[in-house]
Amino acid sequence: MDSGAIRRRLALGAAVLAASGALALTATGTAQASTAGGCAGREVRTLPFRTGVTHVYKHDGYVCAVTVARHSGPAQTMFVSVQARGNRAVADKGRYRHHAGPVTVHAGHRCVWIKGSVGRSSVDSGWILC
Repeated sequence: MDSGAIRRRLALGAAVLAASGALALTATGTAQASTAGGCAGREVRTLPFRTGVTHVYKHDGYVCAVTVARHSGPAQTMFVSVQARGNRAVADKGRYRHHAGPVTVHAGHRCVWIKGSVGRSSVDSGWILC
């Protein structure tokens, strides 16, 4: 085998390896987004209401929330907010088909107030995770 054939085979092997690595990273990111809605950490609260549910996650002092519609379909008004005690709320509001958020704040060991809504139905946690 000449040196040109060896180089072509090495280049092909490197290309296949790079493509498989990119595919693995894409698949892992998709799985993370679908299970936690983009939030890191463990789920600490589930706040159900008539038209949806707001999931709350905590990791290393950060609190994250996502509001998910019970039935996806045409875009509808959705909202999620997280407020650490002593700070302003961080929110995501818009017309979405499936979910609003994720919204993340650094809470440390402070209480947080979570709100979520889908259409005209909503949930309001009061101060939690104190």
